[in-house]
Amino acid sequence: MRAGVVVAAQPGVEDLAVRAEELGLHSFWVNDTPMVHGDPFVALSLCAKATSRIRLGIGVTSPALRSAPAAASGLASLNALAPGRIICGVGTGNTARRTLGMRPTTAAGLENFTAALQDLCAGRSTEYREGDRVRGIRFLHAGAHVNTADPIEFVVAALLGPKAAAVAGRRGTGLISFGLLDPTAWHALHDTRRHAAQGAPHDPDSRADSYVVTSLHLLDEGEDPHGDAARDVTGHLVLSLLAFTADTAADTPAFAEQLGPEEREAVRRLLDRRGTTSTAPDRHTKLYPNYLGRIAPQDRDLVLPSLMNTLALVGTRDDLLARITTLEQAGVDELLVQPVIDPPTEMAQLAKLLI
Repeated sequence: MRAGVVVAAQPGVEDLAVRAEELGLHSFWVNDTPMVHGDPFVALSLCAKATSRIRLGIGVTSPALRSAPAAASGLASLNALAPGRIICGVGTGNTARRTLGMRPTTAAGLENFTAALQDLCAGRSTEYREGDRVRGIRFLHAGAHVNTADPIEFVVAALLGPKAAAVAGRRGTGLISFGLLDPTAWHALHDTRRHAAQGAPHDPDSRADSYVVTSLHLLDEGEDPHGDAARDVTGHLVLSLLAFTADTAADTPAFAEQLGPEEREAVRRLLDRRGTTSTAPDRHTKLYPNYLGRIAPQDRDLVLPSLMNTLALVGTRDDLLARITTLEQAGVDELLVQPVIDPPTEMAQLAKLLI
């Protein structure tokens, strides 16, 4: 299986991209969460100039964050700096919208946005709508300004539902998912994508690869798989799930109902600890600071073993390779690790395991 990394956009990110390329990793991604991290287009511009081979991804942008013309201009500009190396993840904005206290966009909005980006980034015209006004738009000049000749890879973000996978099928894109390590769920997503793709016109040059974002911790001999070191490496994923569940409990109760009693109790403790409730209008300002960042030691008790096992890869070398092989057999093409403790060391560990 291929290997890549996802990091927060911030100064110095290009140094990590250079190291990832030296290690032989396939791709280097940055998040697009405006009120939490830096700007991904700025970050990837630096990475594009500092590297020559590694693929550069945005994971993920959304029509609820950017208009299609603005996003396409950013992507095509990156493609001029790193021709044929750009990957764009698109999603409904579950995290980025929630950090604004807003709900994500719809699957229909996601599909329209994806189609518009595909058209514009390939140099084609597309429809642009504002209210009742619809106009045909395209890049009015390309050449040195933007690159619409080399293909940009698109992937649609899918959680557990089939709607996003169906969008990927109809648009001929790949998939990206956060913490989805269940091979059965991946089989279902791929089945949905294949079914939706039947009869849909596709660009023959488009890719349809699948990516999963997780964290990885290789245990030392005799190390506790649920000890402090493992909790620190995986805690950002677990707390992101708990925060999302706490935030959405009022408007999307079905998500919380999938959790067991111990996990729901952890959500309650997180709300108490952050001094908010699941219905407070400003809860997003209490739940999402340091989102996907290194957790505080006092929050280690919230990193439940059950959620570590669900969202992250922790184990011996043989354990990890066995789980990764199972994911590969389920159609996952690339493992994306999100390092937060010591990114250079964690990237080297990933490369040693898979390259």
